[in-house]
Amino acid sequence: MKETKIEWCDSTWNPVTGCLNDCPYCYARRIAERFALRDSAHFDRYKPEEMRGVYLWNLSDSDTGEALGLGVEFTEPYLYEKGRASAYPTRFNPAFYRYRLKQPKVWREPKNIFVCSMADLFGAWVPDEWIEEVFKVCEDAPQHNYLFLTKNPARYIQLAKNDKLPDKSNMWYGTTITTTEQIFFYSTQTNKHSFISIEPIMEDFTSLNGISPEWLIVGAETGNRKDKIIPKKEWIDNLAKECDKHGIPLFMKDSLIPIVGEENMRREFPKGLRKGE
Repeated sequence: MKETKIEWCDSTWNPVTGCLNDCPYCYARRIAERFALRDSAHFDRYKPEEMRGVYLWNLSDSDTGEALGLGVEFTEPYLYEKGRASAYPTRFNPAFYRYRLKQPKVWREPKNIFVCSMADLFGAWVPDEWIEEVFKVCEDAPQHNYLFLTKNPARYIQLAKNDKLPDKSNMWYGTTITTTEQIFFYSTQTNKHSFISIEPIMEDFTSLNGISPEWLIVGAETGNRKDKIIPKKEWIDNLAKECDKHGIPLFMKDSLIPIVGEENMRREFPKGLRKGE
């Protein structure tokens, strides 16, 4: 059943891809760019408005209304040379793949699904309509657990105020942070199930400043970026102590094995995401 290299989920599902955050350490952007070059799709050379199954969206900031460029919607796979489908035809620009919405129903056996691992579904540029359609599919396939991650948890609040944020026991809303000063982001959470992903960890978390998420995931930066930060073992040890102090399940990603050693790895899941529950 394991269909992804991401250790804390069973599968990934990407009805939306792309992100405008432009984080220098982003693994998803690297993957999208690599596949785009391999596919040789060169979507930007064409005129989407003249192509079958392709529609353009005007993207704007959900808070300010500022225009943020164009997004693309695909109602069928984008084909290039010899009829092959391109995985990331727009590279890492926002895109909605409507034909991928059926996937959760195809998976009969219950899974922990990371939704939009190749995007920030709650980025300010993502239209509410895209998010709502993704939520609808999740609600129509309740056999799975759905895990979301964003660097913009304020969007959760915004959606909740408009009665657009489902409060289901199988839907988990996560916040990604990398430094202690970003912990305040988590204070904007407003739902039944919430968690934090500290990836990549960029400094020592000696305190969680009073927050108590239901789950905490931590990992080191991967890749060969020039300014890559390699965490110290004491950073992870201190974070583990904080989790123990507050009773928070801790999941260490494999990228930490060289730092802490296999014998010290913790791969804990919260109740509700453990197998058989």
